[in-house]
Amino acid sequence: MRYERADLMTGMVQEGLQALVDGRHGDPFSILGRHQYGDLTVVRVLLPGALSVAVIESETGKVMAELEPIHEAGIFAGLVGSPVPYKLRIEWPDAIQETEDPYSYPPLLGELDLHLISQGTHYELGRTLGAIPMEIDGVDGVRFSVWAPNAQRVSVVGDFNAWDGRRNPMRLRAQAGIWELFIPRLTHGERYKFELLDAHGNLLPQRADPVARSSEASPSTASIIASSKPFRWNDADWLASQAKDRTREGAMSVYEVHLGSWVRIAEEGNRSLDWVELSQRLVPYVKKLGFTHIEMLPIMEHPFGGSWGYQPLGLFAPTGRHGTPEDFAYFIDRCHEEGIGVILDWVPAHFPTDVWGLARFDGTALYEHADPREGFHKDWNTLIYNLGRNEVKGFLIASALEWLEHFHVDALRVDAVASMLYRDYSRNEGEWIPNQYGGRENLESVEFFKHLNSIIHDRCPHAFTVAEESTAWPGVTNSVENGGLGFDFKWNMGWMHDTLHYVSDDPVYRKYEHGSMTFGMIYAYSERFMLPISHDEVVHGKGSLLGKMPGDAWQKLANLRAYYGFMWGHPGKKLLFMGCEIGQETEWNHDGSVVWDLLDRPEHAGIQFLIRDLNQIYAKEPALQFSDLHAEGFQWAVADDAENSVYGMLRTSEDRSSHMLVMSNMTPVPRYGYRVGVPDEGRWEVVLNTDASIYGGTNFGQMDAWAHRSPEHGKPFSVALDLPALSTVFLRWRG
Repeated sequence: MRYERADLMTGMVQEGLQALVDGRHGDPFSILGRHQYGDLTVVRVLLPGALSVAVIESETGKVMAELEPIHEAGIFAGLVGSPVPYKLRIEWPDAIQETEDPYSYPPLLGELDLHLISQGTHYELGRTLGAIPMEIDGVDGVRFSVWAPNAQRVSVVGDFNAWDGRRNPMRLRAQAGIWELFIPRLTHGERYKFELLDAHGNLLPQRADPVARSSEASPSTASIIASSKPFRWNDADWLASQAKDRTREGAMSVYEVHLGSWVRIAEEGNRSLDWVELSQRLVPYVKKLGFTHIEMLPIMEHPFGGSWGYQPLGLFAPTGRHGTPEDFAYFIDRCHEEGIGVILDWVPAHFPTDVWGLARFDGTALYEHADPREGFHKDWNTLIYNLGRNEVKGFLIASALEWLEHFHVDALRVDAVASMLYRDYSRNEGEWIPNQYGGRENLESVEFFKHLNSIIHDRCPHAFTVAEESTAWPGVTNSVENGGLGFDFKWNMGWMHDTLHYVSDDPVYRKYEHGSMTFGMIYAYSERFMLPISHDEVVHGKGSLLGKMPGDAWQKLANLRAYYGFMWGHPGKKLLFMGCEIGQETEWNHDGSVVWDLLDRPEHAGIQFLIRDLNQIYAKEPALQFSDLHAEGFQWAVADDAENSVYGMLRTSEDRSSHMLVMSNMTPVPRYGYRVGVPDEGRWEVVLNTDASIYGGTNFGQMDAWAHRSPEHGKPFSVALDLPALSTVFLRWRG
């Protein structure tokens, strides 16, 4: 076949050239790059603003052809002598650039990658999609790829191409709906987004990368090419120790933190600490107080600081508010070196509607449900992930694994699980769609949670998951094999609500609410529970934890100390939000800081000392650990004394060699000679009294007691105790 030179230069379709310069062409590789026609080779490039373009041999630098302008908008073309590797020498008005041609590269993602993405089983999306620095044929650059199956055209835009969507249109891999392009000579640190035309040719707002591993801090919205250089970890021993401790039987005491408002530097514009500063200040603080874990409110990139991270759009990127991903990895490493685990709050339930985010990403409801009865949260003005799509499930699971595998995070606390399990969550009749059986259960979410937890437990033996689930959904922490959702722990929201309701009452009325403190033990072993006093209890007009307590200033503090003693004495892992450990008087303000000046007052420093000592006792005493998860380690010593508002908990180690008696007097009246039945005779040693003077109390109360054969509460032995007002006392059996 004979080819005319003019046809070869223009790609034989003038309409295609115009579509290309208009930014409407969905297959740029059919025109741009090198093309072979018989024994003739032609190169075409689109470089708006270029003065001239030459094709040179990559190896020798020899000029192979001077390209001719064939369209005024910046398309150049020319015949080259042979199909050898080549570069482009581009003359710009202010510089000369030599670079490889992005349109000279073949398809990049493998068929297996595309197949797994379509199936939702590609768990390395953070190293496959997005912006991946790599070397191809000895040339350094960045491979961009994004899922947008219904787009007519997708381009990479950034500082490197003047944010011009015409310059770097991408290739569609139609079998998976993935668009890809390798841009030579780019490196990490560059800003970028994707520009899309929807199926009808409408230009959409430029989108941030859904799989970006680094992003600009709010209010800026661009994605940033992250380095692919691996972080040098020093926590192999820690990860190995956690992998061996799959049952999580030991003490677990969690310090929940909103990093932006833990400490602010007033002298520097009230800024928050960065990751390095947090490793220097937060990590030693948490270790000093004896907490075993730090739980961070979501640090995934999020546009609105007032959402505290619970409306994230960057599920693969630690927020730029505190530094780089490398700095975040350093913070995790420091935690592990100090023996502290890290829990991240993670939000697979919903995402915000920002136009540069995931909403109608390619012009269609791609990540979300199209029907608002399934896809819109009116409470939060957010969109709900469509877990019926394989690609969306795979996206979320890959996000979870990004934090656990690549950042060595120890656990994910999954937010808003209840909202995902029920199709009628916070919806009136007619505002929701039943499942295929006519029920309210969200079967897609159930399957998602089972799959998520199975994958995590299989791939990440060091890690565990926690559900924030506020209903009576059965088997949240049962294994998937036994029909459960597969979480390791569940927040005990019922215990939190009941006990806070009780301690908020004036003590004179507490006898009428006595069961609020004991009810939690009826179901305490139906799940593996964590007792949460979280950020949700100290915001939105609820006041501080101290502010909930009744009485005068002294009684408020005593009530709080007694409540903490009861909490640490009660079965279940512990979680406490920042500021509560010093008895902060005002509710949490995410734009402010913990009121650290309170520690200048002895009564508030005493609260901090109490939390430290409670954590130390919890860590040392097998009796306080075993019955967290095993019913045979717990008995009520006193459960029904409503008139005196006294509670007694008897906790026992697995081998029955260790006993701890925890007595709480929730009235401002001391109880003298209060007799309690115990299982063994001998000395019962006081190991902690929340009324001790070091904690801000009166130092009244029980010295060590001796149990004698005097039946009480169904036990053969008993002790007579002097219980301080508004206090909790821990007594260890010494034999």
